[in-house]
Amino acid sequence: MSGTELLANPWFWFAAGYLAGSVPFGLLLTFLAGKGDVRKVGSGNIGTTNVLRAAGKGTAALTLLFDAAKGGVIVWLGSRYALGGDILGGMGAFLGHCFPIFLLFRGGKGVATYLGIALALSPAAGLAFAAVWLLTAFLVRLSSLAGLLASIAAPIVPLVQGRWDAGLLLAGMTAIVIAKHEANIGRLIRGEEPKIGARDEGTGDAGSDTYGDDGFDEPEQTSDDRDTEPAPGPRLG
Repeated sequence: MSGTELLANPWFWFAAGYLAGSVPFGLLLTFLAGKGDVRKVGSGNIGTTNVLRAAGKGTAALTLLFDAAKGGVIVWLGSRYALGGDILGGMGAFLGHCFPIFLLFRGGKGVATYLGIALALSPAAGLAFAAVWLLTAFLVRLSSLAGLLASIAAPIVPLVQGRWDAGLLLAGMTAIVIAKHEANIGRLIRGEEPKIGARDEGTGDAGSDTYGDDGFDEPEQTSDDRDTEPAPGPRLG
């Protein structure tokens, strides 16, 4: 099979997308920033929100950019070379991010990669995703709820436009996003989900007793600490 024939095969773009999607940029960038293994911080996730906890805003912004780009670039290339290459390429990239072979299929929750794929498939769907995420995050300051609602809204746009292939792909991706947020949904129902920028005392996720959503929680005061505190001095006046 020649190179041209290979590029014209949409399943090539599925495989290429899966490999590209499997690259754990959050993990790599956090290591490069000298902040260690992001999987041992906060929720243990390799996505943007947890990278923000572990390595700060700059590294989190790069993670968002690269995670979105690995989906969007594959969709764009696939659309140029193969009929259906955009759909299968996007599917592969999303599955690679959520179930990466390089991390034994334990990946991210897919929100940033979803955004990149949606923008490349249907700019209007991508913009709808971004708008719903930003509005929800601004109003309720819950990153997980913002991602869930944005992923539910995005497929509606291509379906209304009559682009059934793109709409069904995004709908399938939405189902995976929801499944990946199972623990978050439980906390949302119980009113225990930490808000953006808020400190929390533990959500049940790995390491969340140490790292809140805004970075680092202060260590909890122990009984020994309390016993050694100096007694208050006498009041004056």
